[in-house]
Amino acid sequence: MEIRKDLLELQLSELDMLLSMYPEGDEVVLDNPAAPTDIRRFVDGPREAPPPRLEFTLNVEVDEPKATVAMWCSFPPLYPKVLPKIHLRSSDLSRQQQKDINEKLITFLGTLDLGELCTMPVVQWVQENAGKHITLSYADLQSKNTQTVKETNKQTSLSRFWIYSHHIYRQELLRKIPALARELDLTGFCLPGKPGIICVEGQTKYCEEYWHKLRYPNWKHISCKHREDAECKDKNEEASFRLFTMFEELTFEAHGDYGLRNDYHMDLGRFLEYLKEHKCDYMFSIFFGVEGKESPK
Repeated sequence: MEIRKDLLELQLSELDMLLSMYPEGDEVVLDNPAAPTDIRRFVDGPREAPPPRLEFTLNVEVDEPKATVAMWCSFPPLYPKVLPKIHLRSSDLSRQQQKDINEKLITFLGTLDLGELCTMPVVQWVQENAGKHITLSYADLQSKNTQTVKETNKQTSLSRFWIYSHHIYRQELLRKIPALARELDLTGFCLPGKPGIICVEGQTKYCEEYWHKLRYPNWKHISCKHREDAECKDKNEEASFRLFTMFEELTFEAHGDYGLRNDYHMDLGRFLEYLKEHKCDYMFSIFFGVEGKESPK
């Protein structure tokens, strides 16, 4: 895979620009907070291992009507000589409307000149176009007042799936796992390596869809070790159920000097610390059958 340091430099410059324009901590959220540092070391130093992709979510405010659209961006190694991957989602959009606006976004991306930075033109496009879809959503709800009242009183089923695999190494899976979670508005994490662990949480129907799509057509040696279910009446109760605010890939330091070879083991002590931070360390014994110990500080 070709990697050009001058293009990675442009990616870092674009991220710096976004961070200066959106200084609040929740406006630009990196999937992997260590990625910019790893990319900088690759650009400036003798590091030979390819750095991780720069992936982040930019929360774009739309004025009419008032709404927030999460704009997930993934920069391929040759961006901006090739187009980035960008996906939009918002709680104010139905799944069909979300699908429609993302299809239109793909068409818009095709009009941009290769070699030019894309993020800000897309932000402007979102601010100008997302409101049309959100307004349609509101209009549709207003036309069904009786149904709206019933839906308000109806409880929503929530779930959290804890998924265990003997290992997770393949690049296509490492791309599919977070992309599918974002598509279905699920939060959680993926711990690649040996063993491989995935957690997804959100509406039950989307967790079940995720589990189905993840396994097929040919992922063997994977199981749902544990499942948690609950009912909620509103978004506050849903937020209380969720243990995670986003879907992220964990990159704890591997044991030994294996790098990204297909035999590396993640630091399970660090993983236990992560579970404790998110109040779910009970899962360690469910996964491994023993009480865990944190890594030395």
